[in-house]
Amino acid sequence: MLVSGLVLAGGRARRFGGMDKGLMPLRGRPMITHVLERFAPQVDDVLINANRNLETYRSFGPRVIEDELQGFAGPLAGIQSGLAASGHPLLATVPCDSPWLPGDLVARLLGALSANQADAAVAKLGARRQPVFALYRRSVLAALKRYLAGDGRKVDGWLATLNVIEVPFDDEAEAFANINTPEDLARTQGST
Repeated sequence: MLVSGLVLAGGRARRFGGMDKGLMPLRGRPMITHVLERFAPQVDDVLINANRNLETYRSFGPRVIEDELQGFAGPLAGIQSGLAASGHPLLATVPCDSPWLPGDLVARLLGALSANQADAAVAKLGARRQPVFALYRRSVLAALKRYLAGDGRKVDGWLATLNVIEVPFDDEAEAFANINTPEDLARTQGST
């Protein structure tokens, strides 16, 4: 099955002082370039969800889509736009602030999704879901629109309404490290 990839870069980045995390320099390049290098080979095409600095994001190559919902409504708003814009039956999502994401993320999620006939496959570390590292069937779009129309904003709340398979990634826990603050970015500059 063909898979579209969606990089979620549409947030407000409050913990980053409002700066656009995807564009913050990491080892001399915008953070999103590291994400795209690891993610793009895993999918058939890539979309970037952004709500500001649109021309800058377009310069990276993939199609850029904005949230349909206004006011930085959270990752579900980006996922909704991604599902609507995707031309493929599946949509894989990753955040723009996890530059070391697993190189086998989509393959493992796809294997679990297919084997379990699930609506979505979500990465899990230990007992904790990583809800923005996920693979969705495009058919969940109507359910997501209803959830958002009812003022639902929590990814885990929406996932509770779906048939979800959790996929353990304890063998690659470091790959899910994200950069939420300027301090995280400073620490990450020297790590691998």
